[in-house]
Amino acid sequence: MPGRHQERPERSSRPKRKKGWLKWVLFAMLGWILLSVLSFGISAQIQSMKLDGDARDALQGTPWLLPSAQNILVIGTDARSPDTLEPGAAQEERCYEQQARGETPHDGCASARADTLMVVRAGGGQFKKLSIPRDSFAEIPGNSAQKINAAYAFGGAALQEETVSDFLGIPIDHVVILNFTGFEDFIDAIGGVKIDVPEKLCANISGGKTNGGITLRLKQGDNTLNGQDALAYARTREDSVGDPNCQLPAGYSDLNRALAQQSIMTGIKDRLTSPLRLPYNFIKGPIIGWTAPKAFVSDIGMIGMPQLALSSIFAGSGKPDVLVPSGNGPAGSLEIPLEERQRAARKLEG
Repeated sequence: MPGRHQERPERSSRPKRKKGWLKWVLFAMLGWILLSVLSFGISAQIQSMKLDGDARDALQGTPWLLPSAQNILVIGTDARSPDTLEPGAAQEERCYEQQARGETPHDGCASARADTLMVVRAGGGQFKKLSIPRDSFAEIPGNSAQKINAAYAFGGAALQEETVSDFLGIPIDHVVILNFTGFEDFIDAIGGVKIDVPEKLCANISGGKTNGGITLRLKQGDNTLNGQDALAYARTREDSVGDPNCQLPAGYSDLNRALAQQSIMTGIKDRLTSPLRLPYNFIKGPIIGWTAPKAFVSDIGMIGMPQLALSSIFAGSGKPDVLVPSGNGPAGSLEIPLEERQRAARKLEG
C-alpha cells in the first residue's frame, strides 16, 4: 500500500561465498607453485656452491640463459659412492666428494674418468644436444693425446672443459657434473621416464646383479624406467660379463650409448611437459624442485637454473647429434676427423 515501507528481498550471499572460496583456492595454487620454484632455486644454489673453483674459473658463461644461447658441458663420471657394492667405488667418502665436485685428484684419492660427455646449447629459443663418444682420441693439454675422457682423471672438470673446448673449437660456458644417486632420485621423483628402445636389450652393468651391479632387461619399443634402470641404460656400452642369457644387441657401441643418453634426456623433458602429467607434476612440485638440482653439481645457480629449465621446456628440440668416428685410433680410442668435429660445432651453434 502507498506510504507503507516495503522491505527489499535479501540478496543471496552464495555468489560472494563462491568467489571467496575460489580466490583462496587460486592463492593456494599460486603459493604451491612459488614454493616449487623457490625449492628449485635454493637447491640449485646449494649445488652450485659445491663446484670446484678451478672448474668454475675456466668457464666463460653468464647466468642469463634465456636471452642468449650458451654451451653447457654435461659430464657424467664413473665416480661411485663407497656405500655401493659396485666394483671401482671410491674407498673413502672424501675421495668420492672430490670426484663429484670436479676436483683434480689429490691427497691420495684415486681419479675418476668421464663416463658421459655431452654439450647442450640452451637459451635464446634453442635446446640442442651433441654427444661426444668417451673414447674419442683427443689432445689433452699438459698430457699425451689419448681418450678424451681421461682429462677428467688428470685435472678434474677444469681440464675436461678445456679439452672439449679445444676438441670442438667452441667455448664452454657452463658445466654440469651428474651425480648417480641424485640422478636416480630425480627420475623417481618425476615418476620414471618413458623411452623407445630400438632393439631388445639385456645388459650387466658393473658385473651384473649377482656381483653387486645391475642387470638391465628392456623390451623393444616403449619402456618406462625407474631411476636405477634409467641410469643403467645411460651407462651401458659393452658386455664385460659374457652371460649367454643376457647379451647386448650385436654391434652395440659407445654411439648407441650416446643415443640412449639423449633419449633419456628427451624422456625427462616429455615427463615434465606432458599435459597428462600436469596434475602429478603440480602435486609433487616442491619435491621435484628440490630433488632435480641434486642430480648434478653445476656453476648454474639460483638465477640461471630456472632459465635453463624454461629453455628445456619451451625451446624447440632439434634432432640429437653424435660425433661419428672414421675408425679406430691408438689404444682402443675412436678417431673423430676434424671435419666431423667442425660440422657438429657449426650445427650446434648455428
